[in-house]
Amino acid sequence: MTTPLPTASAGLGLRRALLDDLLDAPAGSFDFLECAPDNWIGVGGRYGEALHALSSRHPLTCHGLSLSLGGMAPLDDTFLARTRRFLDQHGVSLYSEHLSYCSDDGHLYDLMPIPFTEEAVHHVAARIRQAQDALGRRIAVENVSYYAAPYQAMAEADFIRAVLDEADCDLLLDVNNIFVNAINHGYDARAFLARMPSARIASYHIAGHYDEADDLKVDTHGAPVKDDVWSLLSLAYEQHGVRPTLLERDFNFPPLAELSAEVQRIRHVQIAHASASVRTTHG
Repeated sequence: MTTPLPTASAGLGLRRALLDDLLDAPAGSFDFLECAPDNWIGVGGRYGEALHALSSRHPLTCHGLSLSLGGMAPLDDTFLARTRRFLDQHGVSLYSEHLSYCSDDGHLYDLMPIPFTEEAVHHVAARIRQAQDALGRRIAVENVSYYAAPYQAMAEADFIRAVLDEADCDLLLDVNNIFVNAINHGYDARAFLARMPSARIASYHIAGHYDEADDLKVDTHGAPVKDDVWSLLSLAYEQHGVRPTLLERDFNFPPLAELSAEVQRIRHVQIAHASASVRTTHG
């Protein structure tokens, strides 16, 4: 039995380097945890016990890494079945994957961008529907950061909307990825955000990035969230509504108190927009 997350909730990524801190975290440090099932399926011993302890105390969401929804090789039915068991075992209400691909006769180094074409829309949407059928649930796909842009017959926003419509799936809107891509590829982040379909947004991600140059940002998940990204998150709440929001941090971990402070900042932004919505409704 899964229970949907409260709309106004703020989570933190479950990383092995943080396990001890998460187990000892004071009550209220975060509302939910997110893990990549790819890294935890079949894990036993101390790590497996820690995962079960955390998922018994806190709601768990999952963000996949290796379905390769945009790839050409058939989806891995065995992996999908194992993922479904993992999601059911831990009562996961939200499962997401990347709108990208990561394999081609073997696993690739990174998440690779998909050409923005009608053909790719049909290909990816069919694979998302197949994955949803195998997993027995709706999934959300995430807009990804990319640096080399393959053939683009459509704008990125049009491509994302077309995939969501044809696959009938949800969107995990990564606000940092919007900011990074807007700088790197020269488009307006606010205009892109406005084009995202509110009704399909299941949750948000925010993260830190590295400023390589004024016109080159690298999506590292290894630093505090930048002020410009906080501002874009606030605008996302204003335009599309408050949703569960995850702070991603993958390395360069500070003390948990610093991560919890960023989680608390998410809550403050959510509360501000929830209060504004109430004032607008009853004003």
